[in-house]
Amino acid sequence: MNKLELLYAKMVFKSDTDKRMSVSRKVASLLRNNFTLMDALNRIEMIESKGGRKPNEPFAIAMREIQKNLEQGMPFSEATRGWVPNEETLLLTSGNVSSLLISLENITRVVGGINRIKRAMWSAIAYPLFLFVLTVVIIVMVGLYLVPPLAEAAGSEVVWRGSAASLIWVSNFANKYWYVFSVGIIGIFVLVWTSLPVWTGKLRTLFDKLPPWNTYKLQISVSWLMSLAAMVSAGVSIPDAMRLLADTSNRYLSNILEETLHHIANGENLGNALALTGKDFPNDEIIGDLIIYADMNDFDKNLDQIARDYMEDSVRRMESISNIMNSIGIILVSVVIGWVVLGTFQMQEQITSVLM
Repeated sequence: MNKLELLYAKMVFKSDTDKRMSVSRKVASLLRNNFTLMDALNRIEMIESKGGRKPNEPFAIAMREIQKNLEQGMPFSEATRGWVPNEETLLLTSGNVSSLLISLENITRVVGGINRIKRAMWSAIAYPLFLFVLTVVIIVMVGLYLVPPLAEAAGSEVVWRGSAASLIWVSNFANKYWYVFSVGIIGIFVLVWTSLPVWTGKLRTLFDKLPPWNTYKLQISVSWLMSLAAMVSAGVSIPDAMRLLADTSNRYLSNILEETLHHIANGENLGNALALTGKDFPNDEIIGDLIIYADMNDFDKNLDQIARDYMEDSVRRMESISNIMNSIGIILVSVVIGWVVLGTFQMQEQITSVLM
């Protein structure tokens, strides 16, 4: 096996989340049935390599490389580093088989929840974005190809009125500045998209109430809370879990977690610390729940239930946002098409009245 095959195997193993979760479930199932970790990995390697006939299958390579790392004395969390996303590495413990089993179960649950919220987020963004792009394309195409022939046939004697006048204006604008307009729209999309994981500060807190920032905030807060709950249930303290998550998060989330950690270090519980940041993260209701349960017994169980409920509520909220944005997009496209049809009829009528 050369370095290129190893690199390709890592890329496939890390990117194929569904199959990787399937492998995690198989390992957990074998551990529950008293298999050793090495035996579990070896059995899965035999399946993925088709009994050794296809040893260069990416998942077969991954199993062998992880076994090699374990044989060198690495804990499982280190043996899988580089093969799985950082978020999953954080959820793995380095203790006995029992704690590893809990970690694997946490990973499949957390990653499954994160994927659900991501799919809901893409559903909320993708179709409205398509409708917006379609609206822009319709306007530009009308200005470039529909209106000019009609305006040329009318000559310079027609004084355009109503929707016809607006079509003429759009046509003139499109012919002169369509490329500037197109670059501007693309630039705005790029700016908004790149701002999602990096923009911080008080102004970002205000924009987090508007799409698409509110959608991103919802997705990232669900991922954070589910990961935190899984780590706490595996025995990691809240400050340590928060520090690990802050160190591996993007700038947006890391900024929030750093401020929260500052207040925790000053003696505040998790709920109060989040409230004192003034970021409204995840939201007022979750912060209130965390304030109530933070100083109670069995906080790890309560935190896990809060995370599960928040994920379910967030999926429903994403679906609601998606429906609203889809409706707005459909109305926008319909209005533009209606405006084009009305404007075209008015142009024809005004041209006819001049020629007669």
